[in-house]
Amino acid sequence: MPAFAALALAVAGPVFLLVWLYRVLGVGGLVLGVVLLSAVAVVGRRWRRATVRRRRGIYTPAELSVLGEHGLVAAVERMLRRDGWHVISMPDEGRPRLYARDRGGRQLDVAFRAADEAPADNAPAGPAPLREVGRPGVDRLTRVVISRGAYSRTDVLWASRQGGVHLVDGRQLQRWAAGASLDDLGLPG
Repeated sequence: MPAFAALALAVAGPVFLLVWLYRVLGVGGLVLGVVLLSAVAVVGRRWRRATVRRRRGIYTPAELSVLGEHGLVAAVERMLRRDGWHVISMPDEGRPRLYARDRGGRQLDVAFRAADEAPADNAPAGPAPLREVGRPGVDRLTRVVISRGAYSRTDVLWASRQGGVHLVDGRQLQRWAAGASLDDLGLPG
């Protein structure tokens, strides 16, 4: 019943608005009402498209930049699902963390690092690659650390020595959010 009432209001509301504007302002009011309703429809359509796009796991760089910590976690969760991963949220000591598994049996442990935690003065010239440094760790779990910032050379060396640790920096995160799959970024299969 509430859905029917909302539908009736959505149809009757604009009609009553147009009738009222016509009675108060005449034909000019009718034209004003049609222009106003058209503008609302255009804005609503753009908002709806952006919402649907984000639910499918596609984000613009501007949208990524305004996300808070929990928003970034939700975005990464949607992007993993878009790429075919089954995702479970498993916070660790108050810090967000995701566990993901794909149909092929691959497993990911996804952690997040704040951009201000990564020192920018020692950042490598290019983006820190998702590097295949050998097999996944002993527990067959590939660890992915995501940051909006850049990783230092020390971070990249540390990850390369761990085996099964992959770093995703801000540039790679933007590529991934734009539609590239995590596999396109070099996650070993």
